[in-house]
Amino acid sequence: MNIPDNLRYTKDHEWIKLLDDGVTAVAGITDFAQSELGDIVFVETKAVGTKVAAHGAFGTVEAVKTVADLFAPVAGEIIEVNGGLDDAAIVNSDPYGEGWIVKMKLDNPADVEALLSPADYRAQIGE
Repeated sequence: MNIPDNLRYTKDHEWIKLLDDGVTAVAGITDFAQSELGDIVFVETKAVGTKVAAHGAFGTVEAVKTVADLFAPVAGEIIEVNGGLDDAAIVNSDPYGEGWIVKMKLDNPADVEALLSPADYRAQIGE
């Protein structure tokens, strides 16, 4: 299972990466999540400009056999949705790269550090 060391994780299997400006972050679902869901066929998110609470739903991921909610790792405003998600299979093939889901302006960037470390996330999924 691919669990990059430069990201933070949630118990709901989302990841987040704080960008160099210190207030913006990119988020998506983990490799574990996409493998559990199976073939992803559609991703729907709330609109750009939407404020989301920490752990609040910001969209859904639809796979062949199930639909799963997407939960914001931290509070903030959605400032961009990945336009490449028209081909939702990119989330399966590259969940930490081209398969990112939203970019957010964070209410409190320090909240990212309170999320699961890569080691803690590995322990949670039994890696």
